[in-house]
Amino acid sequence: MHNKPVALVTGANKGIGYQIVKDLVSQGFTVLIGSRNYENGETAARNIGTEAYNLQLDVTDHSSVNAAAERIKREFGRLDVLVNNAGISFNGVSLTTEEDIRRAFTASLVPLDKIRELFETNVFGVIAVTQAMLPMLREAEAGRIVNISSELGSLTRTLEPDGLFYGYYGPSKTGLNAVTVAFAKELASTNIKVNAICPGSTATDMNNFQGTNSVEQASALALRFVLMDENGPTGTFSNEEGIIPW
Repeated sequence: MHNKPVALVTGANKGIGYQIVKDLVSQGFTVLIGSRNYENGETAARNIGTEAYNLQLDVTDHSSVNAAAERIKREFGRLDVLVNNAGISFNGVSLTTEEDIRRAFTASLVPLDKIRELFETNVFGVIAVTQAMLPMLREAEAGRIVNISSELGSLTRTLEPDGLFYGYYGPSKTGLNAVTVAFAKELASTNIKVNAICPGSTATDMNNFQGTNSVEQASALALRFVLMDENGPTGTFSNEEGIIPW
C-alpha cells in the first residue's frame, strides 16, 4: 500500500487539470496525470517532477479506463481522490462570431454529431471512470470525487431572462450535474463525498486563453472540495462565490 494519499486527475496534461496536479503534489499527494496522449502526459509529469506520474487514459475508451484502474491498484494499491476534469467543448465548430456562438448553443441549430461527442466525453466518460475507480475510493479513509462542470449546465441559470446564460444551454454539463447528484445520493452513507464545481471562464487553450479567471483560481476551488473534512458537503454545485442552483 502506497504511504501517501493518491489522486487521479483526468485530462491533466495541460490547463486546469495540470494546475490541480501541481497543487495536489504540493499538498502531499501522489498524483496520476490522466492523459489521452501518452507523450503529452510524460512531458507534464516530467515538468512537475516527483510524485506526479503519467497515466495513459482516454475516458471514451473502456479498455483504456479499465487498464488505468488496474495499473493504479497494482502499482499504488489505493485511490483517495478522483477529479473528473477531462472535457471537451464544441470540437471542430468555430466560435469566433456571434452567429457561430448562436448556432453552437441553440438547440434547433447545433449539429447533432457534436452533441454526441460532447456527451461521450463529458458525461459517459465521467461515468466510466468513476465506476472503474469506485472500488478503490470505497476503501479510502476519506474518498473525494470532484467533477468539473459549468454554470451553463444550470437549468435555473439558463432560464433567468436577465441572466448571463439566457439563450444558451450546455446539455452535457447538465447531464454531468445529474451524474454528480446520482453518485452523491448512492454514496451518501459512505465516506465518499461527490461534488461538482464551476471554475468560471478560465483562460485555457479551450477558449484561446480568453477567459477572465486563472487556472490557479480554478485549482483552488477544486482543492477546497478535495481537502475538506468529514463535515464538508456532498451533492453540491459551486463556484468561487458559493452554491449554484441546479
